Amino acid sequence: MRAVITGGAGFLGSHLVDRCLDEGWEVVVIDNLITGNMDNLAHRLGDPRFRFIKQDVSEFLYVDGPVDFVFHFASPASPIDFKRYPIQVLKVGALGTHKALGLAKAKGARFMLASTSEVYGDPAVTPQPETYWGNVNPIGPRGVYDEAKRYAEAMTMAYHHVHGLDTRIVRFFNTYGPRMRLDDGRVVPNFVAQALRGEPLTVYGDGSQTRSFGYVDDTIDGVWRLAHSDFHEPVNIGNDRESTILEFAEAVLRATGSASPIVHLPPAPDDPQRRRPDLTRARTILGWEPRTPLEEGLAKTVAYFRGLLT
Repeated sequence: MRAVITGGAGFLGSHLVDRCLDEGWEVVVIDNLITGNMDNLAHRLGDPRFRFIKQDVSEFLYVDGPVDFVFHFASPASPIDFKRYPIQVLKVGALGTHKALGLAKAKGARFMLASTSEVYGDPAVTPQPETYWGNVNPIGPRGVYDEAKRYAEAMTMAYHHVHGLDTRIVRFFNTYGPRMRLDDGRVVPNFVAQALRGEPLTVYGDGSQTRSFGYVDDTIDGVWRLAHSDFHEPVNIGNDRESTILEFAEAVLRATGSASPIVHLPPAPDDPQRRRPDLTRARTILGWEPRTPLEEGLAKTVAYFRGLLT
C-alpha cells in the first residue's frame, strides 16, 4: 500500500506517517511546513519507503506512481493560527481539499478527511453525535477553521456521491500528546509549558467550560480502523471522559509536580462551553475505544515537553 499524507509533518500527520510505515506501507508526505516541523519526521528520513514533498496543498498536486490512499490532514489547527493565517486556513480547507480529492480521484485511491469537533461550534447538545449540525459563528475568531472544515466535509461527501469516490471523514476531539507545538496556543501545551516554567496557569473565564482529551496513540488507532472500514459518514474520534478546564489545570499541576498558581483571565470570545463526543459510531462500527487514561497520557506529554525545555 502507498499513501499520500498531506500535513504529514504536523502533530497528527506525523504520527499517522509512523503508523503507516510501521504497517509496511510506503508514504509520501506533502507539507509546506507553515505549522509542520521536519523534526517530527527526522527519524524517518532514511527510510526508502518514505518521501517528502514541500508544497502548499492548495496548489495542484502531482504524485508519480500508484497511490492507494490519500489522507488529507493538512491545516493549521490552533487558535493562534486562526489569527496568524486565516486565509491559509480557509484555502487549505477549500482549495486544499479540492486538490487532495482530485488526486484521490485521479489515482483511484481511497480518501480520508481529517475534520474536527469544531464543526459543532459552541454546542447546544451534549454529548455531540455526528448527526448534530452544530452551532457555529461563521464570522467569529474561530470561524475560519470551523467553516473551512464544514466546507471540506461537504466537498468530500459531494465527491463520494457524484464521483463514487471511496471517502471517510474523521472528527477529532482535543487530541494531545508528544509532537504538539510548544507555542500551539491550545490548552494542553499552554498549561504544560506554564507549569514546567513555573509560570501561572492561565484559565480563561471561571474554568467551568469542558473538554474531552484524547491521547494521540488512541486517536491514530481510530484513524487506522476507520481507514479500513467501509463507512463514509463522519465518525467522532476522541475521549468521552469530560473534564472542566479547571480540573485539567489541576491534573497538569499533579503531572508536572509544579507549584504554579492558577489565575483567571477574561473569557475568550466564542470559546465553546462543552465538548464531549458521542462515540456510539466509533464503538459500534469500528470496535474502537479510547484506552489511555488521562494521567498516563499526560505523563508522556509532560516528558516530551520537558525535553524541549531543557
